[in-house]
Amino acid sequence: MFSSNQKVYFYDADPAGIIFFANLFKYAHVAFEDFIENIHPGKEYFTVEDSVIPVFHAEANYFNPIKVGDELRIDVSVSILKTSSFEMNYKIYKNQTQLAAEAKIVHVCVDKQSFKKTELPKDLYEKLKANLVLTG
Repeated sequence: MFSSNQKVYFYDADPAGIIFFANLFKYAHVAFEDFIENIHPGKEYFTVEDSVIPVFHAEANYFNPIKVGDELRIDVSVSILKTSSFEMNYKIYKNQTQLAAEAKIVHVCVDKQSFKKTELPKDLYEKLKANLVLTG
């Protein structure tokens, strides 16, 4: 499992002093980028490939308020892997131990020009497969 550490800043908060709900996806995406860099350093999947992997579905559950100044640990795992798509799981802990939220984000590989579904690049598929965590 891969972990990314981030801090909550004032600009991420709503007037109540907790993160604006949508910013959880920003933290998850930063963790995703960190994860991709970790599994394949130097490989650019976001701009130079013939295919791209946009978000197809996203959901989150919030358990404890995340406040300005909280130090977050985001545990990242691949939970589902198919030939053209994959699901990433994110467990967001504040202050290292308190589960504050969970998110799931599904990415689908599409051709950059036509935006039609296509197979994941083989190297990416293999790297994701090596990080697949089955839950049951």
